[in-house]
Amino acid sequence: MTRYVAQRVAMLGVILFGVMTVTFMLSRILPSSPVEVMLGHRPTPEQVEAAKKLLGLDRPLHEQFVAYLGDIATGNFGESLLTGRPVVSDIADRATATFELTTLAVLLVIFVGVPLGVLSAVNRNSVVDHATRTFSIAGVALPVFLIGMLLQMLFYGSLNWFPLQSRIDSEVLLDFPFEKHTGFYLLDTVLDGNWVALQSAALHLALPVLTLAIASLAVVTRITRNLMIEVLGQDYIRTARAYGVPERVINFRYALKATLVPMLTVIGLTYGFMLGGSVVVEFVFDWPGLGGYVVGAITKNDYPAVMGVTVFLATMYLTINLVIDLLYFAVDPRLRYK
Repeated sequence: MTRYVAQRVAMLGVILFGVMTVTFMLSRILPSSPVEVMLGHRPTPEQVEAAKKLLGLDRPLHEQFVAYLGDIATGNFGESLLTGRPVVSDIADRATATFELTTLAVLLVIFVGVPLGVLSAVNRNSVVDHATRTFSIAGVALPVFLIGMLLQMLFYGSLNWFPLQSRIDSEVLLDFPFEKHTGFYLLDTVLDGNWVALQSAALHLALPVLTLAIASLAVVTRITRNLMIEVLGQDYIRTARAYGVPERVINFRYALKATLVPMLTVIGLTYGFMLGGSVVVEFVFDWPGLGGYVVGAITKNDYPAVMGVTVFLATMYLTINLVIDLLYFAVDPRLRYK
């Protein structure tokens, strides 16, 4: 097991190095220049040279790359050309909003998608199965931004059940302030016992979480169904039925347990996909996370911010997959002896 973990960590290091290399090269070969962001239109040649020296762009490319790797190793992503703040600080301020959104969406996918997949497999070719499969196809086929806009029109425009944008009502934030212990509003409001702010934060989360979860919910439901159908056809399942073991025990204790290893892979990939895919959802709902930050950085050619967010999200994605790999050993003890 130790050898396997060491191999996985080494592989993740190689992948992360590749991500940093590609990100660095792209930032240097794009036609627009970050100097324009700093100086505006029609800068003098002296101003251009001074800005390039300040950003280190006057040095040879290989020296810039070595310096970039050194900065990344020390956690220094540079300063944003737009905000003038360290990119690490900008990421820290916004990452909790993104992680709160994606984590709740993943939990919704797990606690709704997996039971739906089991129910569909157990009732194969029934009305429930056909309805679940139709939902899966629709969830994958519809673009995320369209799902978000439809939910906004229905639950805000027509029913007025949920708010349209942001993380919390500005009036609530002024009248019922709370200590930001973790940056996760739901947890912070609970820790402060601020139930008014908790209700506002939960209502603001509802639509973006549902939007982000729908596409992945459809995928997880369909994969769970296919895995369950395969396992339910195994000999030991038929033997358990012959011995009179209750169907509930067969479905959830034996069959579902046999699908946990591939399901963990799917859930890990889903979480990583949501971290990157949340950009569209955050833009639609004006969510103050990394998505809106990186979109603004891309449009303004704020390359330190773009590179910083890219490396950060890649690191989180790889870390999540490493954790999923380690969970394999907890789910299937047989792997410990291989």
